[in-house]
Amino acid sequence: MRKINIGLTEEQRHGVMNLLNQNLADSYILLVKTKKYHWDVVGPQFRSLHELWEEQYEKLTENIDALAERVRALGGYPVGTMTGFLEIGTLKEHSGEVPLATEMVARLVEDHEQVIRNLRDHVDQCSEQFHDEGTADFLTELMEEHEDMAWMLRSFIEGEALQPSGDQPAAETKTPVGV
Repeated sequence: MRKINIGLTEEQRHGVMNLLNQNLADSYILLVKTKKYHWDVVGPQFRSLHELWEEQYEKLTENIDALAERVRALGGYPVGTMTGFLEIGTLKEHSGEVPLATEMVARLVEDHEQVIRNLRDHVDQCSEQFHDEGTADFLTELMEEHEDMAWMLRSFIEGEALQPSGDQPAAETKTPVGV
């Protein structure tokens, strides 16, 4: 391959590619979980969740392609096997389990929140450690998309008793402003 001269050292590019591959792995694991829940959901909210998850896995598929192409643009090769994804990803599978719909939503919220935390850290590393503002901007946009997906999922189960992820308190009943 021809030497790449884009203002980043080889070490910087490899550091960024490692971060991108971890994001790619997590995105793929999240895609598989979202598709599985899309197929398996039952109950009174079937149609709503089935359609919501279809929208989300289509967006995740676009993001996965963009992540892989960003790795290629930097001169690397994206991880492309389930073994590789599971080795470097931070998300975990729940093999053999078919939880209730609310638990499916809660698990996806937790996964999106983990991805958001990772992306936030990776944006900082890309900017501060590797001096790659292009990738930092790219990852910021992905983070905002995951924030939107997590919000949609949290909104779906608003008022349901959820296990808090991180240090946030469990959902509380709130009176709307002006009532």
